[in-house]
Amino acid sequence: MDTTGTLDEALERLHRTGPEREGWLTNHAPMAVEALVRHGQAGTVHRWLDRYRDKLEDMPAPTGPVTEANWREHLGDPRRLADWALFFTRQVEERPWRDVLAEWWPRLLPGISGAATHPVIRTGHAVRTLLSEEEARSGATTRPRRAELGHALGYWAARHLTLSGVRELPAPRSAAAGLDAVPLVEDQSGGIVARLERIAGLPARPGPQDLDAAAAEAEIAGVVRAATLRYATHAHGSPVMLVHAATAPNAVLRTLPALPPGLWGPSLDAAWTVSAAVTAVYGPSEPAPAPDPGRATPEDVFARAVAHGDEHVIKLADTALDVAERSGRDGDEESRGTALAAALRAVELTEPMF
Repeated sequence: MDTTGTLDEALERLHRTGPEREGWLTNHAPMAVEALVRHGQAGTVHRWLDRYRDKLEDMPAPTGPVTEANWREHLGDPRRLADWALFFTRQVEERPWRDVLAEWWPRLLPGISGAATHPVIRTGHAVRTLLSEEEARSGATTRPRRAELGHALGYWAARHLTLSGVRELPAPRSAAAGLDAVPLVEDQSGGIVARLERIAGLPARPGPQDLDAAAAEAEIAGVVRAATLRYATHAHGSPVMLVHAATAPNAVLRTLPALPPGLWGPSLDAAWTVSAAVTAVYGPSEPAPAPDPGRATPEDVFARAVAHGDEHVIKLADTALDVAERSGRDGDEESRGTALAAALRAVELTEPMF
């Protein structure tokens, strides 16, 4: 947990800005600063935000209230970005944040692909912070951190986007085999919304269909691991966008402890589908060699991501370190090294911010 106050300061600064710029490009700053603080880089946050400020716009003006009575008609309406943010920031102030999340998670989950998966990723960062703060402070949370969850859920509601007309293909034996088996769309041009509309079929989720909560959590971790390791060899297809094949399911994984166990199974289904969908519309047909991480430690790798500065590189490194840590606990040194190599691959292929 951040004890410097830096994260709250950064979030208060960012909540005066909107979730997007130029009508469609996502504001990544809340996610990036949470990752920076999480990995002991609080001292770099405000400098990073100063560099990022040209990518920030003011929150758009509200157009009318979203309410319990009319929310369905406004779901997926990006003209309501400010209205949804106001709705959810009120919700998390008036009710326990876990109750708000549990009520809205199943409503929002079918639209996990919206805004190139950034809303669910932002939600995962917000929930991770709240869970850590609750644990450290015996249930207490700060207003900026609750408000961040409200902004994340509001962005998700405004950009809610479901996949339709996608045929279910045979289930693979594992998440890694499943991503290998994803049919790539032939026309990989245009934005992600146009690309997603071209998906004809995706492999069914690997693994047993009837799972208890613990097994569902393990399966989501497997999806995150497979997508992260695949990034090390396939990132050249789209170094920025393929980050989301790993960070979106990881956001779901981070949110699970705050959800009722009955929602973990549907969360697994969504995590698999979104990772496979991103792979389908941005994946290259052939792999490339992964970089050798050598003796680099997780701290070394994250420091390189911070020095690079790009928000996607920071977030991919954040997820890669999660995978490396789990792989190390399992004694899987090969996967641990490949996860670190994935983060280095992002550094290598992405234009630096600094």
